[in-house]
Amino acid sequence: MSIAFPTPDPDILARRDAIIAGLKPLVAAEALVTSEDERRAFETDGLTAYRQMPLAVVLPSTTAEVSAVMAYCHRNGVRVVARGAGTSLAGGAIAQGDAIILGVAKMNRILDLDFANRTARVEAGITNLAISGAVSHEGFFYAPDPSSQLACTIAGNIAMNSGGAHCLKYGVTTNNLLGVTLVMNDGTVVALGGDHLDSPGYDLLGLICGSEGQLGIVTEATVRILRAAEGARPALVGFSSVEDAGACTAAIIAAGIIPVAIEYMDREAILITEDFAQAGYPRDAEAMLIIEVEGSDRECSDMLARIAEIAKAFNPTSLRISGSEAESAAIWKGRKSAFGATGRISDYICMDGTIPTGQLGPVLERIGAICAEKGLRVANVFHAGDGNLHPLILFDINKPGELQKAEAAGDEILKLCVEVGGCLTGEHGVGIEKRELMRFQYAKEDLEQQMRVRNVFDPGWLMNPAKVFPLEGRVAA
Repeated sequence: MSIAFPTPDPDILARRDAIIAGLKPLVAAEALVTSEDERRAFETDGLTAYRQMPLAVVLPSTTAEVSAVMAYCHRNGVRVVARGAGTSLAGGAIAQGDAIILGVAKMNRILDLDFANRTARVEAGITNLAISGAVSHEGFFYAPDPSSQLACTIAGNIAMNSGGAHCLKYGVTTNNLLGVTLVMNDGTVVALGGDHLDSPGYDLLGLICGSEGQLGIVTEATVRILRAAEGARPALVGFSSVEDAGACTAAIIAAGIIPVAIEYMDREAILITEDFAQAGYPRDAEAMLIIEVEGSDRECSDMLARIAEIAKAFNPTSLRISGSEAESAAIWKGRKSAFGATGRISDYICMDGTIPTGQLGPVLERIGAICAEKGLRVANVFHAGDGNLHPLILFDINKPGELQKAEAAGDEILKLCVEVGGCLTGEHGVGIEKRELMRFQYAKEDLEQQMRVRNVFDPGWLMNPAKVFPLEGRVAA
């Protein structure tokens, strides 16, 4: 195992039966998972190469139950790992042997819809896509759209500050989050923000969004809902080189055009996805962009004409503009299924780093070289418009040493992102995957200051303690 976990506290392990007995009165009988077979369903998340069996799993149905569980764990020194749907690709929701999993998946109700003020108040276990489903009949939608939106919860989106293909225009979770109900590590329930655009005082809501379950448990959220555009049309543009696709992306943004999305796929990803989705992707292209604009028919036509004119300077091998809703759906089906299509043919790890868009060409070239040097294939599928890279590094888990090679390639790629002026994560978070790389992006003093902020909320390091910060050199409260 390449990524280390802290040694479980023997005292907690010895008291497991007593801890479970103390949890039983706090939730319904079916909401406490203790058998080994049932706990195994919670031993990993989207980073499936790593697994840890939790001490127990608690699935509360209300904020009051979450508060009671957190207060009990605080009194008894029991660690807590928060979990939404377990789709984290950075290992953010992986358990540890001396910690309970606190899952919010049962808390999945719509609490209030205010179309006049364009807000929705929801429980944190609701899935991302369910919010849009609940408001679409009035012509509204919830903008952040991670590829896992059918499964991932708003709780997890808030923990990792998730984005998605359309965040180029609409922003990521923090730009669409107005308020939360937060249960602190001692069970105290607080409300941050609300159903208004801004709040007085310190931006504590901004601190919570992206904190990876280390500052509290979000049980409710108030989010922005937006009026859906009159229409949207994507275009597919194929290129003969990776560099041309990257340069075209930078040129579109530099021209002041902000499409809803600019998605990138290289040849490897195109072929893998086309074999699965048959979306009509250009098999002869070395790289491809999906560029979507929205507005009236005339607005869409005008913007796509401008984009096509810009693309001409980069010698596109193909240019196809969607002519129907069915064609648009097929184009996006291919992109949304890219990760699953890759999983059909190979094990892979999905990296997540961010770079300036002007660096796309040279960085993509270097990513290819890094993986080739280690004898590995890579398929690049990512949000080109904001420079959020998602290289899929393919490997065979059954070959000894292959996972370690893939992880080493991933580390080099993330360091490259930082070297060119970017950062270690765009939307997947740090989790365990990038924990030790935090030293590469931040100076010792920076990390210590971040840990001091964490200590204000959780001085005992009971909340998701194995994540985000390097295991060595942690600052005690």
